[in-house]
Amino acid sequence: MDSETRSRKIIHIDMDAFYASVEQHDNPELRGKALAVGGGERGVVAAASYEARKYGVRSAMPSKTARQKCPHLIFVSPRFARYKEISKQIREIFYEYTDLVEPLSLDEAYLDVTENKKNITSANDLAREIRQKIFEKTGLTASAGISVNKFLAKVASDINKPNGQKTIHPDKIEEFLENLPVEKFYGVGKVTANKMFTLGIFKGKDLKKRSLEDLVRLFGKSGSYYYDVVRGIHRSEVKPNRIQKSVAVERTFSEDLLEEQQIYEKLSSLSEELQQRLQKNNILGRSLTLKIKYKDFSLYTRSFTQEEYFTAAEEYFKTSKKLWESRPYDKAVRLLGISLSHLNTDEKKQISVQLKIPFEDFE
Repeated sequence: MDSETRSRKIIHIDMDAFYASVEQHDNPELRGKALAVGGGERGVVAAASYEARKYGVRSAMPSKTARQKCPHLIFVSPRFARYKEISKQIREIFYEYTDLVEPLSLDEAYLDVTENKKNITSANDLAREIRQKIFEKTGLTASAGISVNKFLAKVASDINKPNGQKTIHPDKIEEFLENLPVEKFYGVGKVTANKMFTLGIFKGKDLKKRSLEDLVRLFGKSGSYYYDVVRGIHRSEVKPNRIQKSVAVERTFSEDLLEEQQIYEKLSSLSEELQQRLQKNNILGRSLTLKIKYKDFSLYTRSFTQEEYFTAAEEYFKTSKKLWESRPYDKAVRLLGISLSHLNTDEKKQISVQLKIPFEDFE
Protein backbone atom coordinates (compact mmCIF):
# COMPACT_ATOMS: atom_id res chain seq x y z
CA MET A 1 0.00 0.00 0.00
CA ASP A 2 1.53 3.32 -1.06
CA SER A 3 2.01 6.27 1.31
CA GLU A 4 -0.71 8.29 -0.45
CA THR A 5 -3.29 5.59 0.19
CA ARG A 6 -2.15 5.17 3.79
CA SER A 7 -2.76 8.88 4.38
CA ARG A 8 -6.46 8.79 3.54
CA LYS A 9 -9.09 8.90 6.28
CA ILE A 10 -12.43 7.45 5.23
CA ILE A 11 -15.48 7.06 7.47
CA HIS A 12 -18.49 4.92 6.65
CA ILE A 13 -21.57 5.94 8.67
CA ASP A 14 -24.43 3.43 8.80
CA MET A 15 -27.65 4.12 10.69
CA ASP A 16 -28.80 1.28 12.94
CA ALA A 17 -31.98 -0.45 11.64
CA PHE A 18 -32.93 2.94 10.21
CA TYR A 19 -36.58 2.58 9.12
CA ALA A 20 -37.48 0.46 12.15
CA SER A 21 -35.61 2.79 14.52
CA VAL A 22 -37.48 5.81 13.15
CA GLU A 23 -40.80 4.07 13.80
CA GLN A 24 -39.77 3.15 17.35
CA HIS A 25 -38.54 6.68 18.00
CA ASP A 26 -41.75 8.29 16.75
CA ASN A 27 -44.02 5.81 18.54
CA PRO A 28 -42.74 4.99 22.06
CA GLU A 29 -45.20 2.08 22.30
CA LEU A 30 -43.10 0.23 19.71
CA ARG A 31 -39.82 0.57 21.56
CA GLY A 32 -38.26 -2.68 22.68
CA LYS A 33 -40.64 -4.72 20.53
CA ALA A 34 -40.06 -6.94 17.51
CA LEU A 35 -40.94 -4.66 14.61
CA ALA A 36 -40.88 -4.89 10.83
CA VAL A 37 -41.44 -2.10 8.36
CA GLY A 38 -43.33 -3.26 5.28
CA GLY A 39 -45.40 -6.38 5.21
CA GLY A 40 -48.89 -7.03 4.00
CA GLU A 41 -50.02 -10.48 2.99
CA ARG A 42 -47.90 -10.45 -0.16
CA GLY A 43 -45.20 -7.99 0.80
CA VAL A 44 -41.66 -8.22 2.08
CA VAL A 45 -39.82 -6.81 5.08
CA ALA A 46 -38.20 -3.46 4.26
CA ALA A 47 -36.45 -3.24 7.63
CA ALA A 48 -36.45 -5.10 10.94
CA SER A 49 -35.71 -3.88 14.45
CA TYR A 50 -32.91 -5.56 16.39
CA GLU A 51 -35.55 -7.19 18.59
CA ALA A 52 -36.97 -8.86 15.45
CA ARG A 53 -33.54 -9.78 14.10
CA LYS A 54 -32.98 -11.99 17.16
CA TYR A 55 -35.65 -14.26 15.68
CA GLY A 56 -34.02 -14.32 12.26
CA VAL A 57 -36.20 -11.65 10.63
CA ARG A 58 -34.26 -9.81 7.91
CA SER A 59 -34.91 -7.20 5.25
CA ALA A 60 -36.17 -8.54 1.87
CA MET A 61 -37.69 -11.55 3.66
CA PRO A 62 -41.28 -12.42 2.64
CA SER A 63 -43.76 -11.28 5.28
CA LYS A 64 -45.13 -14.78 5.61
CA THR A 65 -41.69 -16.16 6.48
CA ALA A 66 -41.08 -13.33 8.94
CA ARG A 67 -44.34 -14.13 10.77
CA GLN A 68 -43.39 -17.79 10.98
CA LYS A 69 -40.05 -16.91 12.56
CA CYS A 70 -41.55 -14.34 14.91
CA PRO A 71 -45.30 -14.82 15.55
CA HIS A 72 -45.55 -11.68 17.70
CA LEU A 73 -43.89 -9.51 15.04
CA ILE A 74 -45.51 -6.08 14.61
CA PHE A 75 -45.77 -4.76 11.05
CA VAL A 76 -45.98 -1.05 10.29
CA SER A 77 -46.36 0.64 6.91
CA PRO A 78 -43.30 2.51 5.61
CA ARG A 79 -43.26 6.31 5.73
CA PHE A 80 -40.63 7.23 3.17
CA ALA A 81 -41.27 10.96 3.41
CA ARG A 82 -40.36 10.79 7.11
CA TYR A 83 -37.24 8.71 6.42
CA LYS A 84 -36.10 11.20 3.77
CA GLU A 85 -36.69 14.09 6.17
CA ILE A 86 -34.43 12.54 8.81
CA SER A 87 -31.86 11.47 6.22
CA LYS A 88 -31.59 15.10 5.12
CA GLN A 89 -30.94 16.17 8.72
CA ILE A 90 -28.19 13.56 9.02
CA ARG A 91 -26.49 14.67 5.79
CA GLU A 92 -26.52 18.27 7.00
CA ILE A 93 -24.43 17.07 9.93
CA PHE A 94 -21.98 15.37 7.54
CA TYR A 95 -21.51 18.59 5.60
CA GLU A 96 -20.52 20.39 8.80
CA TYR A 97 -17.33 18.30 8.65
CA THR A 98 -16.59 17.71 4.95
CA ASP A 99 -17.97 18.33 1.49
CA LEU A 100 -16.68 14.94 0.35
CA VAL A 101 -19.82 12.97 1.22
CA GLU A 102 -20.99 10.04 -0.92
CA PRO A 103 -24.49 8.86 0.08
CA LEU A 104 -25.20 5.20 -0.67
CA SER A 105 -28.82 5.31 0.48
CA LEU A 106 -30.98 7.17 2.96
CA ASP A 107 -29.20 5.55 5.89
CA GLU A 108 -25.52 5.29 4.97
CA ALA A 109 -22.72 7.32 3.44
CA TYR A 110 -18.97 7.55 2.98
CA LEU A 111 -17.11 10.62 4.23
CA ASP A 112 -13.58 11.57 3.25
CA VAL A 113 -12.24 13.46 6.28
CA THR A 114 -8.59 13.44 5.28
CA GLU A 115 -8.96 17.18 5.46
CA ASN A 116 -12.04 18.36 7.37
CA LYS A 117 -13.70 21.64 8.23
CA LYS A 118 -13.19 21.22 11.98
CA ASN A 119 -9.46 20.46 11.63
CA ILE A 120 -9.89 17.41 13.83
CA THR A 121 -6.81 15.25 13.29
CA SER A 122 -8.23 12.04 14.77
CA ALA A 123 -10.71 10.37 12.42
CA ASN A 124 -11.79 8.17 15.31
CA ASP A 125 -12.71 11.20 17.43
CA LEU A 126 -14.42 12.81 14.47
CA ALA A 127 -16.61 9.76 13.81
CA ARG A 128 -17.59 9.64 17.49
CA GLU A 129 -18.55 13.32 17.40
CA ILE A 130 -20.66 12.86 14.25
CA ARG A 131 -22.49 9.91 15.80
CA GLN A 132 -23.20 11.93 18.94
CA LYS A 133 -24.57 14.83 16.90
CA ILE A 134 -26.82 12.47 14.96
CA PHE A 135 -28.21 11.13 18.23
CA GLU A 136 -28.76 14.59 19.68
CA LYS A 137 -30.55 15.84 16.57
CA THR A 138 -32.62 12.78 15.63
CA GLY A 139 -32.69 10.51 18.68
CA LEU A 140 -31.29 7.70 16.51
CA THR A 141 -28.02 5.77 16.78
CA ALA A 142 -25.44 5.19 14.06
CA SER A 143 -22.41 2.96 13.69
CA ALA A 144 -19.16 3.89 11.99
CA GLY A 145 -16.15 2.29 10.34
CA ILE A 146 -12.89 4.18 9.89
CA SER A 147 -9.92 3.28 7.71
CA VAL A 148 -7.88 4.23 4.65
CA ASN A 149 -10.40 3.26 1.94
CA LYS A 150 -14.10 2.70 1.37
CA PHE A 151 -13.91 -1.11 1.42
CA LEU A 152 -12.24 -1.26 4.82
CA ALA A 153 -14.48 1.45 6.29
CA LYS A 154 -17.59 -0.40 5.07
CA VAL A 155 -16.45 -3.69 6.58
CA ALA A 156 -15.47 -1.98 9.84
CA SER A 157 -18.81 -0.24 10.34
CA ASP A 158 -20.56 -3.60 10.70
CA ILE A 159 -18.26 -4.96 13.40
CA ASN A 160 -19.54 -3.13 16.50
CA LYS A 161 -23.17 -2.61 15.49
CA PRO A 162 -25.40 -1.27 16.85
CA ASN A 163 -24.25 2.11 18.16
CA GLY A 164 -20.54 1.44 17.93
CA GLN A 165 -17.52 2.06 15.76
CA LYS A 166 -14.36 0.32 14.63
CA THR A 167 -11.09 1.75 13.37
CA ILE A 168 -8.75 -0.29 11.19
CA HIS A 169 -5.39 1.45 11.47
CA PRO A 170 -2.99 1.18 8.49
CA ASP A 171 -0.56 -0.90 10.56
CA LYS A 172 -3.33 -3.39 11.42
CA ILE A 173 -4.88 -3.84 7.98
CA GLU A 174 -2.93 -6.93 6.93
CA GLU A 175 -3.60 -8.78 10.19
CA PHE A 176 -7.27 -7.74 10.20
CA LEU A 177 -7.94 -8.93 6.63
CA GLU A 178 -6.07 -12.21 6.99
CA ASN A 179 -8.27 -13.17 9.94
CA LEU A 180 -11.54 -11.87 8.50
CA PRO A 181 -14.03 -14.60 7.48
CA VAL A 182 -14.63 -14.36 3.72
CA GLU A 183 -18.40 -13.99 4.21
CA LYS A 184 -17.63 -10.70 6.01
CA PHE A 185 -15.87 -9.24 2.96
CA TYR A 186 -18.04 -6.53 1.42
CA GLY A 187 -19.01 -7.80 -2.04
CA VAL A 188 -18.95 -11.51 -1.13
CA GLY A 189 -22.53 -12.74 -1.10
CA LYS A 190 -23.89 -16.03 0.21
CA VAL A 191 -23.48 -17.91 -3.08
CA THR A 192 -19.88 -16.75 -3.56
CA ALA A 193 -19.05 -17.48 0.07
CA ASN A 194 -20.34 -21.04 -0.26
CA LYS A 195 -18.25 -21.50 -3.40
CA MET A 196 -15.19 -20.25 -1.54
CA PHE A 197 -15.89 -22.69 1.30
CA THR A 198 -15.88 -25.62 -1.14
CA LEU A 199 -12.48 -24.39 -2.36
CA GLY A 200 -11.07 -24.30 1.15
CA ILE A 201 -11.22 -20.51 1.36
CA PHE A 202 -12.58 -19.58 4.77
CA LYS A 203 -10.60 -16.54 5.83
CA GLY A 204 -8.69 -13.73 4.21
CA LYS A 205 -5.41 -15.60 4.63
CA ASP A 206 -6.81 -18.46 2.53
CA LEU A 207 -7.99 -16.03 -0.15
CA LYS A 208 -4.61 -14.31 -0.16
CA LYS A 209 -2.86 -17.55 -1.11
CA ARG A 210 -4.69 -17.65 -4.45
CA SER A 211 -3.06 -16.07 -7.48
CA LEU A 212 -4.75 -13.34 -9.51
CA GLU A 213 -5.09 -15.73 -12.46
CA ASP A 214 -6.64 -18.38 -10.25
CA LEU A 215 -9.22 -15.99 -8.76
CA VAL A 216 -10.19 -14.57 -12.17
CA ARG A 217 -10.61 -18.12 -13.51
CA LEU A 218 -12.83 -19.04 -10.56
CA PHE A 219 -14.82 -15.82 -10.10
CA GLY A 220 -14.52 -13.89 -13.37
CA LYS A 221 -14.08 -10.12 -13.13
CA SER A 222 -14.78 -10.21 -9.41
CA GLY A 223 -11.62 -12.26 -8.97
CA SER A 224 -9.37 -9.22 -9.46
CA TYR A 225 -11.47 -7.31 -6.91
CA TYR A 226 -11.00 -10.09 -4.33
CA TYR A 227 -7.27 -10.20 -5.09
CA ASP A 228 -6.92 -6.48 -4.37
CA VAL A 229 -9.17 -6.03 -1.34
CA VAL A 230 -7.67 -8.91 0.61
CA ARG A 231 -4.43 -6.94 0.32
CA GLY A 232 -6.12 -3.76 1.49
CA ILE A 233 -6.18 -2.24 -1.99
CA HIS A 234 -9.30 -0.31 -2.99
CA ARG A 235 -8.67 2.82 -5.02
CA SER A 236 -12.22 4.13 -5.40
CA GLU A 237 -12.43 7.68 -4.06
CA VAL A 238 -15.36 9.18 -2.20
CA LYS A 239 -17.53 10.68 -4.94
CA PRO A 240 -19.61 13.57 -3.57
CA ASN A 241 -21.61 13.98 -6.78
CA ARG A 242 -22.95 10.52 -7.54
CA ILE A 243 -24.96 10.70 -10.75
CA GLN A 244 -28.35 9.00 -10.68
CA LYS A 245 -28.50 6.19 -13.23
CA SER A 246 -32.20 5.29 -13.19
CA VAL A 247 -35.59 6.14 -11.69
CA ALA A 248 -38.05 3.33 -10.96
CA VAL A 249 -41.50 2.66 -9.53
CA GLU A 250 -43.03 -0.73 -8.80
CA ARG A 251 -45.94 -2.31 -6.96
CA THR A 252 -46.52 -5.70 -5.34
CA PHE A 253 -50.21 -6.61 -5.45
CA SER A 254 -52.27 -8.09 -2.62
CA GLU A 255 -53.90 -10.44 -5.17
CA ASP A 256 -52.37 -11.79 -8.37
CA LEU A 257 -53.44 -9.98 -11.54
CA LEU A 258 -54.95 -12.14 -14.28
CA GLU A 259 -56.97 -9.76 -16.43
CA GLU A 260 -55.18 -7.69 -19.06
CA GLN A 261 -57.32 -4.65 -18.30
CA GLN A 262 -56.07 -4.78 -14.71
CA ILE A 263 -52.51 -4.80 -16.00
CA TYR A 264 -53.13 -1.77 -18.21
CA GLU A 265 -54.69 0.16 -15.33
CA LYS A 266 -51.67 -0.56 -13.13
CA LEU A 267 -49.22 0.40 -15.88
CA SER A 268 -51.08 3.67 -16.39
CA SER A 269 -50.93 4.43 -12.66
CA LEU A 270 -47.23 3.57 -12.49
CA SER A 271 -46.55 5.79 -15.50
CA GLU A 272 -48.18 8.75 -13.79
CA GLU A 273 -46.20 8.13 -10.62
CA LEU A 274 -42.94 7.83 -12.57
CA GLN A 275 -43.66 11.12 -14.35
CA GLN A 276 -44.20 12.90 -11.03
CA ARG A 277 -40.84 11.70 -9.73
CA LEU A 278 -39.05 12.69 -12.91
CA GLN A 279 -40.63 16.15 -13.09
CA LYS A 280 -39.75 16.88 -9.49
CA ASN A 281 -36.03 16.48 -10.29
CA ASN A 282 -36.05 17.66 -13.94
CA ILE A 283 -34.95 14.23 -15.15
CA LEU A 284 -35.48 12.74 -18.61
CA GLY A 285 -34.51 9.31 -19.94
CA ARG A 286 -34.22 7.36 -23.18
CA SER A 287 -34.56 3.72 -22.02
CA LEU A 288 -37.71 2.31 -20.46
CA THR A 289 -37.71 -1.08 -18.73
CA LEU A 290 -40.74 -3.14 -17.77
CA LYS A 291 -40.35 -5.50 -14.82
CA ILE A 292 -42.76 -8.36 -14.21
CA LYS A 293 -42.69 -10.76 -11.28
CA TYR A 294 -45.04 -13.70 -11.67
CA LYS A 295 -46.97 -15.71 -9.10
CA ASP A 296 -44.22 -18.34 -9.05
CA PHE A 297 -41.65 -15.56 -8.30
CA SER A 298 -40.01 -15.88 -11.72
CA LEU A 299 -38.83 -12.51 -13.03
CA TYR A 300 -39.02 -11.06 -16.54
CA THR A 301 -37.66 -7.71 -17.74
CA ARG A 302 -37.74 -6.12 -21.18
CA SER A 303 -36.38 -2.73 -22.29
CA PHE A 304 -36.85 -0.29 -25.14
CA THR A 305 -34.39 2.50 -25.98
CA GLN A 306 -35.04 5.41 -28.31
CA GLU A 307 -32.94 8.27 -29.66
CA GLU A 308 -35.04 11.03 -28.09
CA TYR A 309 -35.91 11.41 -24.41
CA PHE A 310 -39.27 10.25 -23.14
CA THR A 311 -41.21 13.29 -21.94
CA ALA A 312 -44.70 12.26 -20.78
CA ALA A 313 -46.58 9.64 -18.77
CA GLU A 314 -48.53 8.69 -21.90
CA GLU A 315 -45.27 7.71 -23.61
CA TYR A 316 -44.24 5.55 -20.65
CA PHE A 317 -47.62 3.85 -20.69
CA LYS A 318 -47.65 3.14 -24.44
CA THR A 319 -44.13 1.74 -24.37
CA SER A 320 -44.66 -0.39 -21.27
CA LYS A 321 -47.89 -1.69 -22.80
CA LYS A 322 -46.00 -2.81 -25.93
CA LEU A 323 -43.34 -4.47 -23.79
CA TRP A 324 -46.09 -6.23 -21.84
CA GLU A 325 -47.68 -7.51 -25.05
CA SER A 326 -44.34 -8.99 -26.16
CA ARG A 327 -43.86 -11.04 -22.97
CA PRO A 328 -43.19 -14.77 -23.48
CA TYR A 329 -45.31 -15.97 -20.54
CA ASP A 330 -49.01 -15.73 -19.81
CA LYS A 331 -49.10 -16.23 -16.05
CA ALA A 332 -50.62 -14.49 -13.04
CA VAL A 333 -48.68 -11.37 -12.08
CA ARG A 334 -47.48 -10.61 -8.56
CA LEU A 335 -45.52 -7.39 -9.21
CA LEU A 336 -45.19 -4.75 -11.93
CA GLY A 337 -42.55 -2.07 -12.25
CA ILE A 338 -41.29 0.43 -14.81
CA SER A 339 -38.02 2.32 -14.77
CA LEU A 340 -36.25 4.89 -16.90
CA SER A 341 -32.49 4.92 -17.56
CA HIS A 342 -30.00 6.54 -19.93
CA LEU A 343 -30.91 9.74 -18.12
CA ASN A 344 -29.98 13.30 -18.97
CA THR A 345 -28.03 13.25 -15.69
CA ASP A 346 -25.44 11.08 -17.50
CA GLU A 347 -24.43 14.17 -19.43
CA LYS A 348 -23.64 16.25 -16.37
CA LYS A 349 -19.92 16.01 -15.78
CA GLN A 350 -19.14 16.70 -12.16
CA ILE A 351 -15.62 16.99 -10.80
CA SER A 352 -14.43 16.85 -7.23
CA VAL A 353 -10.97 17.50 -5.82
CA GLN A 354 -9.74 15.21 -3.05
CA LEU A 355 -7.30 16.89 -0.68
CA LYS A 356 -4.70 14.93 1.25
CA ILE A 357 -2.74 15.47 4.46
CA PRO A 358 -0.37 13.22 6.42
CA PHE A 359 -1.94 10.26 8.20
CA GLU A 360 -0.67 11.07 11.68
CA ASP A 361 -3.10 10.86 14.59
CA PHE A 362 -5.44 8.50 12.69
CA GLU A 363 -6.79 7.32 16.02
